[in-house]
Amino acid sequence: MNGWLGVVAADHVRRGVELGIAQIGHGKRAPLARMRAGDTLIYYSPVEQMGDAAPLREFTAFGVIADDDIWQADEGTFKPFRRRVNYLPLRPVPLAALRDRLHLTAGPNWGYQLRLGLVPLDGHDVEIIRQSMQP
Repeated sequence: MNGWLGVVAADHVRRGVELGIAQIGHGKRAPLARMRAGDTLIYYSPVEQMGDAAPLREFTAFGVIADDDIWQADEGTFKPFRRRVNYLPLRPVPLAALRDRLHLTAGPNWGYQLRLGLVPLDGHDVEIIRQSMQP
């Protein structure tokens, strides 16, 4: 079982949680193919909506990949790839509350990796984030 951090605007995360799906990198297939059933997916939202200037910087959702199926949705001109996720009823947590305890943020220039859209997380960070998101 692996842990993954998906970097997605909060409004898109909420829609994914409502639909019970994961969508990474504006609907690209490759990031989803890196995950396996049983893997943990945590969303980090740098902003509320794409294009926002004001930062949000929160962990916004926590789920487990439900199966190994990847499919392509049809939303007219937008045809994103998706996976099913079982989301846990947890609350968002600001990055600032956890930053000093995470391996993810320990190195210099750690934020550059977030531009990849999907970042591997170690078990330590998954557990710290999960515990912190408990209601």
